[in-house]
Amino acid sequence: MNPLSKIVIVGGGTSGWLAAAMLCHHLKRQCEIHLIESEELGTISIGESTVPPFIGLIKRLGIDEQAFMRATEATYKLGIQFVDWHQRSYNYFHPFGVIGQSIAEHDFYQCWLKARAHGDISSLQEFSPCSVMAEQGRFFHPSRARNTPIGGASYALHVDAALVAQYLRQYAQARGLQRSEGKVTLVRHRHDGFISSVVLNDGREISGDFFIDCTGFKSLLIDKALGVGFNDWSEWLPCNRAIAIKSAHTGPIQPFTRATAQLAGWTWRIPLRHRVGEGYVYADAFCDDAAAKSTLLRQLDGELLEDPRVIPFTTGHRKHLWKLNCLSLGLSAGFVEPLESTAIHLITRGMDFFLRYFPDRDCSSALASEYNRRMIADFEEIRDFIVLHYAATKRDDSPFWRACQAIVPPDSLRERIELFKEHGTLRDGVDELFRSTSWQSVFEGMHIRPRKYCPRIETVNYSQISSTLKTAKTAIHGMVAHLPTHDQVLGVQA
Repeated sequence: MNPLSKIVIVGGGTSGWLAAAMLCHHLKRQCEIHLIESEELGTISIGESTVPPFIGLIKRLGIDEQAFMRATEATYKLGIQFVDWHQRSYNYFHPFGVIGQSIAEHDFYQCWLKARAHGDISSLQEFSPCSVMAEQGRFFHPSRARNTPIGGASYALHVDAALVAQYLRQYAQARGLQRSEGKVTLVRHRHDGFISSVVLNDGREISGDFFIDCTGFKSLLIDKALGVGFNDWSEWLPCNRAIAIKSAHTGPIQPFTRATAQLAGWTWRIPLRHRVGEGYVYADAFCDDAAAKSTLLRQLDGELLEDPRVIPFTTGHRKHLWKLNCLSLGLSAGFVEPLESTAIHLITRGMDFFLRYFPDRDCSSALASEYNRRMIADFEEIRDFIVLHYAATKRDDSPFWRACQAIVPPDSLRERIELFKEHGTLRDGVDELFRSTSWQSVFEGMHIRPRKYCPRIETVNYSQISSTLKTAKTAIHGMVAHLPTHDQVLGVQA
């Protein structure tokens, strides 16, 4: 055995401190963890929204959810509302949790398709506890409602990313992490190409057995020091800039993220306890910064709390996320626009897989290859899901949306769509983020529908399906109507 004795994380922010927290928790002081960051450089916080696996991460780290929420100004999130994506004045919802329950051991979605074929006008989202709660601005912990009509709900959090980094910093330092303040100005290599140490701007040299690159878009280690190239996805995802701001609340805190399509991209709205995070993701080929800023400011409901920040980006990922004794994480590894709030999830997945394929000082190429294969599959799954929102649009009211209609989807997405169009069948992946609820909701929202339902559903009597749907819809709506509001659960004044 030749175990790692010291891991050096270069860069802080959400990615650096999340990596530090996970390593300190799992390694139990068996390996020294050292993080280098510069307060002067600050952090980029383009996304402040999470997905349900983040709740599981908090629990695994032994963090009290309520204490974490108070410290990070967090609110609950039941899904994402999409406004004007398929066409203007048409909205749909992508919920978490389940949609319906099986009927006579048959898939609910297939039973719903049969009901629609028989003239039932119930929408798919009427059978989603999360969608109904979001529509009524209500919330209740699913864990306290098992075996009830809303027991299949799930949730994530809206968080202040800067406060999350502060919380995780305290968590990691309490478990033995060493932190150095400074900027990396030089990377030294061993004779075999491995990184041996980094030199800071004050001359200090910090050595390590393994290095994690959390330096953001600069990618100081994985790109500048090791020369790993980048797979650019601009042909499928044309947006390449974002403007982010903070504004004041003007009403009840909604338990969902809102993504509104604009003439050259889309705007987000993420409600926290004491403010709202808003921004505009756009393509500079169709909109300059001044026009994007004007569009964003016109849509504000509350007072502007900070000056807009422009953030350029390129969607895609490193060709190798792990090379030699260096792992790239967060923006250093790649970037997918925050339409489905996947940034923190990809950081967590990166660390989960790193711990699964944890190396010794030799850093086996077999481990790195498998890590890269699994992580790239995650990036591509998320890419395809986001491309679906653009490529399936029917909007033609601006050059941007006409260009989106001309997007040729990746083969993996095209094959998913064709399979689904036959009779609603979904391709099963390995431990994917987006499950049937997600694909069915976005397909339905973007008007991609099966030509027919699965022939096996003919074995179920339609009267049974019709009766079950009616009972389920009534039960969900009836229970949600008596739940507390989101503001009441948070303990804030409406």
